[in-house]
Amino acid sequence: MICFYTEGIDFNLSSKRKIKSWLKTVAGAEGKQTGAIAVIFCSGNYLLQLNRRFLQHDYHTDIITFDYTEGLVLGGDLFISTDTVCANAERYGQSFDDELHRVILHGILHLCGYEDATPAQQEIMRGLEDKYLAMRF
Repeated sequence: MICFYTEGIDFNLSSKRKIKSWLKTVAGAEGKQTGAIAVIFCSGNYLLQLNRRFLQHDYHTDIITFDYTEGLVLGGDLFISTDTVCANAERYGQSFDDELHRVILHGILHLCGYEDATPAQQEIMRGLEDKYLAMRF
């Protein structure tokens, strides 16, 4: 089950049912199924604190994925900074919703086992994001 939450911010995600259905389709295309996935929207400062505490990274990011996947069943917590998503949408000339969907998808792809530490991995991840964004509702 995919659930959406907020932590310390006022944010309302539109099209929740459509997003859940789309993410289930993505998981199925990757040979997986969705289990317990929490998508938590928070501030940039909140995510920075998580980044420092759990990853020892001292910088802002748009998403941190905690992976609890077991076998073919995806599970995890996706913490997403709406502040950073908004800034990135402006930087890349995207709508907020398009950038937000890309970031949520990015977290799901991490749960599917994809990494983005190297340029080659980043290229694969970006290609998959483009592919699955094109399948959106």
